[in-house]
Amino acid sequence: MPRKPSRKDYERAARLREAIRLFQRATEEIARGHRLTIQRYQLLLTVKTAREGSGVVSLAELRERLLLAHSSVVELVERAEGLGLVRRELSPRNRRSTYVALTEEGERRLAGAVAELARHRRRLVAMLANLDDA
Repeated sequence: MPRKPSRKDYERAARLREAIRLFQRATEEIARGHRLTIQRYQLLLTVKTAREGSGVVSLAELRERLLLAHSSVVELVERAEGLGLVRRELSPRNRRSTYVALTEEGERRLAGAVAELARHRRRLVAMLANLDDA
């Protein structure tokens, strides 16, 4: 049986939740300023950081990294595609596989949001680093 949490454990847990929430709020506001929902921001960020570094991502990887059901990923991609943020491509190796890539507009909006979030990311990292100091 785990030990009973101490007051310090509760304080750390509260500071962690606060740090995460502050970063989430900043991300939502900045994404909105770049005409992105938080879901579309996460989609574009995931496409940009595709595991193989190719700039295209499979629906399976999107599903895994976004922690969404296949149907939710397909709907998210379709809506983003309709807004001109991403495009779907057939795999050159397996014509039954679909990949998602950013369009110029998707790249532009994502770059703006990521750049604007830089100081908020630094603040979150500093807050996380200081959790054990208290």
